[in-house]
Amino acid sequence: MLDRFYLPLLALGAAAAIALAMVWPQGLGDRSPAPFGHTPVQQTPEMQAAMRRETEAAQRRVDQAREAVRNIQNQAIAPAQQ
Repeated sequence: MLDRFYLPLLALGAAAAIALAMVWPQGLGDRSPAPFGHTPVQQTPEMQAAMRRETEAAQRRVDQAREAVRNIQNQAIAPAQQ
């Protein structure tokens, strides 16, 4: 391929990649620079409260399941006592 064709095409591709990186939607990580970014959804107070509630509910379900297994095991070990 001729350098006269390839190198300008490569420079255009690089410029397009840089432009795309500046306006592409950000992920759930840190905030992008000022004119392009916005506060990630997971960093908003409402979402953090919802995630905290979900974590606490999941922990309660795990504790209930462990307690149920413990009760079943206790009944299997000593059925006459209960």
